[in-house]
Amino acid sequence: MKIASIVGARPQFIKCAPVSRELRKEHEEVLIHTGQHYDHGMSEVFFEELAIPKPDYNLNIGSGTHGHQTGAMLGAIEDVLQQENPDLVLVYGDTNSTLAGALAAAKLHVPVAHVEAGLRSFDRRMPEEVNRVLTDHCSDLLFCPTKTAVENLAAEGITGGVHLVGDVMVDAMNYNRAVAEERSRILEAVGVRPGEYLVITVHRPSNTDSQENMVAILGALAEAGRPVVFPVHPRTRNYLGRYGLLAKMPENVLVTEPLGYLDMLHLMAHAEKILTDSGGVQKEAYMLGVPCITLRENTEWVETVEAGWNVLVGAGREEIVDTIRHFSPGARQGSVFGNGNASVLIKEILTGL
Repeated sequence: MKIASIVGARPQFIKCAPVSRELRKEHEEVLIHTGQHYDHGMSEVFFEELAIPKPDYNLNIGSGTHGHQTGAMLGAIEDVLQQENPDLVLVYGDTNSTLAGALAAAKLHVPVAHVEAGLRSFDRRMPEEVNRVLTDHCSDLLFCPTKTAVENLAAEGITGGVHLVGDVMVDAMNYNRAVAEERSRILEAVGVRPGEYLVITVHRPSNTDSQENMVAILGALAEAGRPVVFPVHPRTRNYLGRYGLLAKMPENVLVTEPLGYLDMLHLMAHAEKILTDSGGVQKEAYMLGVPCITLRENTEWVETVEAGWNVLVGAGREEIVDTIRHFSPGARQGSVFGNGNASVLIKEILTGL
């Protein structure tokens, strides 16, 4: 079978690596990179570290408003699909690349398979939520990471083609954890010791586009009482500069460029706590057994909250400070995301079509 896999952003590169490795054992894969994340630190380094095959097509779409970016991707992906004529299109997650790939395929009557289907934050103000819902309703095969995801789809009337396979991020982490431990020197480079620092990532518009939120978050970090490592997303850096906050960064906050997967994995694994507004990082923190403080009012990864390993605090300074000081999970985390064989199950389901 000829499968066209569409990726474009950091989380998708990580998810694609284990699936691509399995698919290529029995199928022909055409890898299409939309160029949604395009600088080396957000794109090329992941292909290098995760040994992802070089994309067959790089559409070089770049950044832009949601409408312009999605529209440009839609046209460019359609051209490639008409040229390649694949039997199936595989999309990942919830970015504009995901939606554009699913729409282009659906309009050409090419079957769509969605990896990480069924997630819901129930907040339609989030562009990712709109992308998830629309992609799921375009898809013929829906590969769900959790039981909650299956239930979410059933509540929307989607029951055909739904498969509970577990989360491909577990596959990626299992494959790369030992490699990261051996190769990464990020703790030494930043100057922190295991278990004695926090990690923070911030990139969602609900935070970055609000000067009030960014001032509150940085103010809370200043009171953390320990080093905080802050790998800064290019978009976030742009807003911090615009607000004049890069020059006023608290002394205990150690700003770095975006990190590759192995360095980021190593950094998170040895942190005392992780603060984030990223869906993927919430999940990775849970898998690594590191308490997570989420700088949002809701989450699509409700299992991490229900298990007591993730707490939603929004962007209030006092709430963040209090949670940094006092939050501690009361129970061991379970294996709600599967046991690391999601990629194999996806390949077997596709092979059986």
